[in-house]
Amino acid sequence: MNYKAKLHRIKAFVFDFDGVMTDGSVWTMANGDTVRYGNVKDGYAIQYAVKKGYIVACISGATSQSIAHRMNALGVTQCYMGCANKMQTYTKFLESNGLGPDEVVVMGDDIPDFDILQHCGVSSCPADAAVEIKEIVDYISIYEGGRGCVRDIIEQVLRLQQKWFHSDAVNW
Repeated sequence: MNYKAKLHRIKAFVFDFDGVMTDGSVWTMANGDTVRYGNVKDGYAIQYAVKKGYIVACISGATSQSIAHRMNALGVTQCYMGCANKMQTYTKFLESNGLGPDEVVVMGDDIPDFDILQHCGVSSCPADAAVEIKEIVDYISIYEGGRGCVRDIIEQVLRLQQKWFHSDAVNW
């Protein structure tokens, strides 16, 4: 089945952080703090999806207050960090939100995302994901991590469900 046929059922998005919402670079400062690069257009799409009633979550192996701060600023209240077992966290996410796996898009980029990518409605990854991930996903974005892949998949879902921005709906 073409992945686009599955997008009609989507109610939620789950994203890895490093390598998906960022380009995978982590700059370590002299004081030990880390800095990550993100994309404003990805951020816009995330907050827009939240405003339209979609559930958006981040499941990451990383632990950084900057990740939680970024997600909270975009309206994402379900940010799971330090996840050694992403599948366990993902299962709890589904249960706590009353979702079936077929109602969720998952975007991951590397081996720790492998299991949850096999248990969702639409599995996706950035263009620069690990080969093992590209081999199993339904959709490979034309955009790399931190360079628009998040907006790409969100926009596809919202457009298909006729919830994306329409210029004729703006009151000038």
